Amino acid sequence: MVQTPQALHSSFVIRHLPMSIATKTGDDGTTGLIYGRRVPKNHPRVEACGTLDELNSALGLARATATEKFVGDNLFWIQKSLVDVMGEVGVLPADLPRYAKDGYQLVTRELTAKLDALVKAIEAQNISFKGWATPGASPHSAALDLARSICRRAERRVFDLQAAGELKNGEILIFLNRLSDLLWLLARWVETNAGAAGK
Repeated sequence: MVQTPQALHSSFVIRHLPMSIATKTGDDGTTGLIYGRRVPKNHPRVEACGTLDELNSALGLARATATEKFVGDNLFWIQKSLVDVMGEVGVLPADLPRYAKDGYQLVTRELTAKLDALVKAIEAQNISFKGWATPGASPHSAALDLARSICRRAERRVFDLQAAGELKNGEILIFLNRLSDLLWLLARWVETNAGAAGK
């Protein structure tokens, strides 16, 4: 019997299932870095990458709760930039020349400058800081404050790497420091524009 294109496609999919997410390679308590290097799951580099991943998830939550295009659009490009940050942090110093040669984006002053420009733009507005020490005036501002506090932890984890001589690009710390400032300002901007500051 001649099979239809749809039937052929179905049989192909059944025979060629994608690899399972459960690779079992981490069952011994190690995990893989870029270029196949394996380290313990509690390695400082893994702690830093894991916290950056957590930050990216928190930014996703903040973006999903955003009702303002200004906030949503900026969080989206920040998330995309954070993937580059995670990539560079996930590379051992010995592999960094190969990483750059392979065309992966490194964290540069230009990337931080975009955050600086946003900080200045928000600070130029009449933003209320009332009630800032008690997050929760709105779901969206609370999500931004959660992302900000995780960003601070990511900054500490990355600093641990730098202090141990395991991170050469100091711009990564500057980027994260500026990002946490921006997230704090965005939370206040959201509260002010919603008339919820201090509630």
